[in-house]
Amino acid sequence: MAGARLQGRYDAEDRRRRGEVPSDQTTERKQHHQAKRKQHLVIDVNRILRMVVSRNCSDIHFHVGRPPTVRLDGHLRSLDLPSLEPEDTEAVMNTITPDRCRAEIEERGGADFAFPFENGARFRTAVYNQRGNVSVVMRLLPDRMMTFEQIGLPMSIKNLLLKPRGLVLVTGPTGSGKTTTLATMIDFINIEQDRHIITIEDPIEYYHNHKKSIISQRELAVDIRSFGEAAIKALRQDPDVILVGEMRDLETMEAAIAAAETGHLVFSTLHTTGAAKTVNRIIDAFPMQQQEQIRTQLSTGLLAVISQELLPKIGGGRVAAFEIMVMTPSISHLIRENQVHKITSDIQTGKRHGMMLLDDFLLRLYQSGEAEFAEVMKRAQDPGTLQDKIKEAIPEE
Repeated sequence: MAGARLQGRYDAEDRRRRGEVPSDQTTERKQHHQAKRKQHLVIDVNRILRMVVSRNCSDIHFHVGRPPTVRLDGHLRSLDLPSLEPEDTEAVMNTITPDRCRAEIEERGGADFAFPFENGARFRTAVYNQRGNVSVVMRLLPDRMMTFEQIGLPMSIKNLLLKPRGLVLVTGPTGSGKTTTLATMIDFINIEQDRHIITIEDPIEYYHNHKKSIISQRELAVDIRSFGEAAIKALRQDPDVILVGEMRDLETMEAAIAAAETGHLVFSTLHTTGAAKTVNRIIDAFPMQQQEQIRTQLSTGLLAVISQELLPKIGGGRVAAFEIMVMTPSISHLIRENQVHKITSDIQTGKRHGMMLLDDFLLRLYQSGEAEFAEVMKRAQDPGTLQDKIKEAIPEE
């Protein structure tokens, strides 16, 4: 029996020498190497984020099987770095994820949060599982407010911001600059009027200081549990202006419409393009038996719909294109009578009210040399008509 145990030790030692079984020293070296690799990776992440800030990239992606990839001027560009391994993206996650979000990632497969970086830079961050690995996407948040002139927002919008009540919707696809537009409008009110402004965001992207107004900024999962609940409770906090980051469910839509009806100026967003599609999106979200009531509420409470797109700008950077719908008695009647499809015609003839179709704004960007023909056509609501207008504007030789 003793001989068998001795022979077993000899066999184990022989396997270690051949590398089949790691010795304690080998295990320690491997652990040290992994710890050192993780340490170097953390340093690399910080260096990459500094580059993102210095070059003003909009996003940075960390995915297994691909090098870190930035989005610059709307285009994805891989960095000159090795492709990431599963332990690399896990290390990125562990470096940046706050403790309060770790349980959510384990239970739900992902979490969204704001990540503070050096010199006041901040990133809106999404960590999520995909194909059994961790992916991380970080969006650089602007560190300063922009003016109407800088983002190209028509000056006619300022008149809307002086209204005491109503619902203003900023719409467009993800990454079209909706948050920046909202921040610019809130900052204008903050400078010009003595109001109590409550923002409900996920996460907070722009930090507003108290100016002429008082600013209360509430963040989902930090200060509040849901947009809808926060919007309802905001009515008891003496608000004048309420910003609801996104109308993502029925509860939030109901709360935002009710707040606008009860004498507050309310701002929110939807992922739609164009005023008619936006109105229909809200109405269709409600059960059939409520839709008539919602039409009536929108016809009296909706103040404006601002739809926008971001295009690559000739010479670098990006430029915004807007569609502006301002509520008039005619548009109010169309909504109430379920003739939303006719809103586009009213916008086309409503220039005296500060209205403009998206395609007309795109035409202006093309004619001024700010956007390429192909980029303008990609975002056109009616590409055929826009192309005809462009041809008509070209002088015959």
